Amino acid sequence: MLVYLLRRIAQSVFVLLAMMVIVFFGIYMVGNPVDILVAPDATPLEVEQAKARLGLDQPVVVQFWNFFVNALQGDLGRSFVHGESAVRLILYYMPATLELAALGLFFAILIGVPLGVYAGYKSDKWQGRAIMTGSIFGFSLPNFWVGMLLILIFAVQLQWLPSTGRGQTVEVLGMRLSIFSSNGLKYMILPAITLALYKASLVIRLARAGTQEALVQDYVKFARAKGLSETRILIVHVLKNIMIPIVTVLGLELGSMIAFAVVTESVFAWPGMGKLLIDSIRSLDRPVVVAYLMLTVVIFIVINLVVDIVYTLLDPRVRVTGDAT
Repeated sequence: MLVYLLRRIAQSVFVLLAMMVIVFFGIYMVGNPVDILVAPDATPLEVEQAKARLGLDQPVVVQFWNFFVNALQGDLGRSFVHGESAVRLILYYMPATLELAALGLFFAILIGVPLGVYAGYKSDKWQGRAIMTGSIFGFSLPNFWVGMLLILIFAVQLQWLPSTGRGQTVEVLGMRLSIFSSNGLKYMILPAITLALYKASLVIRLARAGTQEALVQDYVKFARAKGLSETRILIVHVLKNIMIPIVTVLGLELGSMIAFAVVTESVFAWPGMGKLLIDSIRSLDRPVVVAYLMLTVVIFIVINLVVDIVYTLLDPRVRVTGDAT
């Protein structure tokens, strides 16, 4: 396991360095933020002073080297617009996105796993076909449309839930969180469901396929021969064995939910990293955009590493290359 961990860490470092190059040059070659930040009637001297203040008067290679050296020290630059550390700015908005993604993932599991297992168990019945048909809608409907539809039904027509904002927050470990407040939780339900819809459809299909495969295995036949109830067989034997691919996919999907919650946050005016990213792109606030993308890459790398480790722990049959000696 130690050899495996070291090899995965080395791969992660290589990916991080490669993405650092791609992200920096991809962002810094687009547009000129000085044109937005300075007044339209600014003199050429004022424009040059603004460039020098932002470090944009240097060659791109020099800018990248300075960025690389500072990044090794945890400094990804200062926001052109807000005038403070880009990392600190993103970390300020991160808790809102993390708790929204966590609740969305919880809804995806809560909806997807039971329906997927039931659809696999009733695969030749109308119930199973109905569940799979419903999952197609989850894949097909765009997030922004689902979000607006939920707002129309539950916020405008029924007036059960609020449509925008974050609501009341509670400070936990130095972070302001809505999920531990009953008022804040109401504000989270609609965006979390919107974020979870696609993932729930994916989980349904994974759970259904795994259930169908598990039901024909010898250990299920043996459990039935022992007289165990179908409910116990599904929960104890089938569910335990189908969780390996589900955990693997959900780990990766958690990263995508965090990174790509931009649309959902925009529809519900949720004050998370996605909204900050949109505002930064509009103002060409390069340090914030680069910092966001780099932190997203780190999140993906860490989640992938954790998922790989959990995968090997869940399935002892997996032989890690380098461990067998």
